[in-house]
Amino acid sequence: MARNRYDMDEILEDSFDIDQLKRLAAYISPYKKKMAGIIFLMLSASGLTMVIPLFFEALLDRYIPGKNMRGILSVSALTLLIAAYSAVSLRIKIKTMSTIGQSIVYSIRSDIFRHLQVLPFSYYDDRPHGKIQVRVVNYVNSLSDLLSNGIVNTFTDLCNLFFIIIFMLICDVRLTLVCLCGLPVLALVVVFIKKKQRRAWQIQSSKQSNLNAYIAESINGIRVTQSFVREKENTGIFNHLSGKYRSTWMQAVVFNFTMGPSVDIISTVTTAFIYVLGIRWLLAPGSAMTVGTIIAFTAYIGRFWAPVNTLAGFYNSLLTAISYLERIFETIDEPVRVKDAPEAAEMPPIEGTVEFRDVSFSYEEGHKILDHIYFTATKGETYAFVGPTGAGKSTIVNLISRFYNVDSGQILIDGVDICAVTIHSLRSQMGIMMQDSFIFAGTIMDNIRYGNKEATDEQVMAAAQTVCAHPFIIEMENGYYTEVNERGNRLSAGQRQLISFARALLADPKILILDEATSSIDTETEILLQEGLNRLLEGRTSFIIAHRLSTIKNADCIIYVDRGGILERGTHEELLAQRGEYYHLYLSQFDFLNTGRA
Repeated sequence: MARNRYDMDEILEDSFDIDQLKRLAAYISPYKKKMAGIIFLMLSASGLTMVIPLFFEALLDRYIPGKNMRGILSVSALTLLIAAYSAVSLRIKIKTMSTIGQSIVYSIRSDIFRHLQVLPFSYYDDRPHGKIQVRVVNYVNSLSDLLSNGIVNTFTDLCNLFFIIIFMLICDVRLTLVCLCGLPVLALVVVFIKKKQRRAWQIQSSKQSNLNAYIAESINGIRVTQSFVREKENTGIFNHLSGKYRSTWMQAVVFNFTMGPSVDIISTVTTAFIYVLGIRWLLAPGSAMTVGTIIAFTAYIGRFWAPVNTLAGFYNSLLTAISYLERIFETIDEPVRVKDAPEAAEMPPIEGTVEFRDVSFSYEEGHKILDHIYFTATKGETYAFVGPTGAGKSTIVNLISRFYNVDSGQILIDGVDICAVTIHSLRSQMGIMMQDSFIFAGTIMDNIRYGNKEATDEQVMAAAQTVCAHPFIIEMENGYYTEVNERGNRLSAGQRQLISFARALLADPKILILDEATSSIDTETEILLQEGLNRLLEGRTSFIIAHRLSTIKNADCIIYVDRGGILERGTHEELLAQRGEYYHLYLSQFDFLNTGRA
């Protein structure tokens, strides 16, 4: 099977940058006081529970043999109180840390989503949307358990381990040294698997990204898939990607599961040695070892290896989280190539004169789309761009809105370089309708009001009437308050374009950009729409891209774009008289229409 863009693995870092953990710490910092309080609470509870094995030793060696019921009842009551305090502390810890963990996750997700809102079109042009989505949702979610439990548990367990060793030394120094002999062996296991484990989780995260990207595309393209009977082929690609995800997951999990059994084996072996040596010392003549001491120490052994096991689990979670953190911070660090200059000013109220002054642009280095473009659009006039597909027509209008930065030259509006003003103040004075008539999940009213959130219902309806969308909207079950799902699948292509057009018009723009605005509208509706547009375009500078030349015959200037430059410009009649590229384009379309009618 040929490789596709979703089967391309992302570049993996050979070594982890400790600065990424420092950045994570910055998100944790606002909650450090609450976390310190929880750590103190858990340590106090843990410290009290460590006394319980000493109670057992006293019961077995003194109170029970001496039939001291008062001592037995006192020890039992204290044990119950300690257990109750531990239970309450654990409940407070779970509730507080869950809240803190989700708050941190919320902050990280907000930062990554906020950054995605300002990244330029070029970022989305180069990446499947599913690969972006998995970072915002799955990767950030993977940090939840680490932040909710792992950090506090780690501090608590480290302190507990220190205190447990002290209590073990109080019980018996020799047995304690036997128990500690297992730690160097565990350290060797950690060193051996650390690099392989981290690498395995990096690869797994990459395969997860591939799978998520393909699923997202498959859902969006399901109509095309079923139309071309591609279900079997797509299932094969999905199974291939899913199989790789499964195999890399299993490889990563193998390393994770190495830690738990390693701790269990080492703890079992050391415990066996402790029993053997403890009983031997107990039976030795004149030994100070008692049965109570062995029972108490046995209880401490379990408490000793429990935090070690928990720390091993945290280590696994940390390595997993690191592989995700790399991707999350990589997205947050993605440079915003189209952004406000340090000294950017607010764009003054636009009059509408637009000038391209020696503008060159390329999406990829060495492949120019526009090469030394010059033209001036006078305010209040309509300019149409025509030419073959891929000639750069949409690129020109995208540069006016500064969705991309020019390679060289200047674009000026009313004599102001658009690179010297804030992007918000520039685009807020423009009405833009792209080729993709995107409809958001919500009501039709909300979708049109997207162009101006302050607009009244009457203004929304007036915009819809201008573009001839009002008749089909009021025929729907709830009129303007009819719910439409994402991408407006229950609407026809023409209806989606009319709603998008109303959205652009509602912004009351000084500059209006229509990129294939009538490509999905029938001829009868187009005639009605043209009448409304003629009224609307008065006093506005408008840029129209259209393959159907009938829609631009009345434009003040028609610009023919091809081979990276402007080949012709003039009115419809002037260009026909020149008998150049526009003339041949017009004739070919005219002949095609006549052939179609025949």
